[in-house]
Amino acid sequence: MEKEAVVAAVTKAAGRKSLYHFTRASNLPAIARLDGLLSSFVIDPAHSGERRTEARPVTYGDHAMTVNAHLSIPEHMMEAGCTLREFRSVLDTHVFFWPTVRDCQKMLDTYSRREPDEAFAILQLDAYALLLEHFGAVKLSKYDSGSSPRFPHRCSYKKSSAMFLPLAQFRTVSSSLVPRKASEIREILVEGRVTGLSRYMQCIYVEQDACSAVPERWRQQARPLAGAWEVNRASR
Repeated sequence: MEKEAVVAAVTKAAGRKSLYHFTRASNLPAIARLDGLLSSFVIDPAHSGERRTEARPVTYGDHAMTVNAHLSIPEHMMEAGCTLREFRSVLDTHVFFWPTVRDCQKMLDTYSRREPDEAFAILQLDAYALLLEHFGAVKLSKYDSGSSPRFPHRCSYKKSSAMFLPLAQFRTVSSSLVPRKASEIREILVEGRVTGLSRYMQCIYVEQDACSAVPERWRQQARPLAGAWEVNRASR
């Protein structure tokens, strides 16, 4: 298929017209100045693959930001021949998005429980435009790659880089490990970085007491974080 047709297939459903990115409110000024999102490898290559047990403040050029802690993944969930460090290195080279606000909220809930005093934000972006512009760098995942399910011993798959399907191969690979239809896509990853973020920005959901962290260029697109819950209900 032509890449426009592939992207159209991924974003056809009414509830999949946007991509959602989870971040810290404190990172918004740096994101705005860069007008982009960077993978943790781009930001902090010296520590790629190392398990981050807590959030890490870093500096990228003149930009101060914080990269999130890695969530725990049991060793037994790894595919033979792929170590946890190798898998984390793969994760670290990507920027993560969720195709539904519901899936993004799960990540928000996870980190909010870990860091109850931290203010977080959700970016809502135009899915079709972003995926088309970054087509060659996009991968799709059927599973939550960076975390483990509630009952990992019952899990039917193993984690490795094979679980990431290049967007260009969507609907061409017959494997239970990768999504074969749009409704099976749980994560969308972009290798390296996403540029020209303002072109895709639809909305920024941020906690009320952190509204001042929203840069002036995006202030008109800021909404209370609770508004994302309304989007979730409307898209069901």
